[in-house]
Amino acid sequence: MKRDKDNGMWTLVMYDLPITTREDAGAANRFTNLLADLGFVRVQYSVYARYTPTQSGGRSALNYIKAGLPPHGNVRVLCVTDTQWANSLKFIDKKQQKTDEQPGLLTLFDDDE
Repeated sequence: MKRDKDNGMWTLVMYDLPITTREDAGAANRFTNLLADLGFVRVQYSVYARYTPTQSGGRSALNYIKAGLPPHGNVRVLCVTDTQWANSLKFIDKKQQKTDEQPGLLTLFDDDE
């Protein structure tokens, strides 16, 4: 079964949360743990991503994210197609890197099947 790259979606969650108090630090940790529990992986500090094979697949995660928002700070959620994600540019120490991230931790079908 071939996966239509334009149907797959990446949901990115980017956040900047204060950790000036013990309560803020706890809220930030709970939010990060929520993202991990939902299957998001860290791509950069305070930037998490999750692949879903359909555009509607990220909606349920969005409901959990909204319910688990910390009381303070900034959170941004962005959805991009698999094709857009694959066409992104990645640089480390000014050198462009190949972006070969896989669609998820548990891929049931790949393009060769």
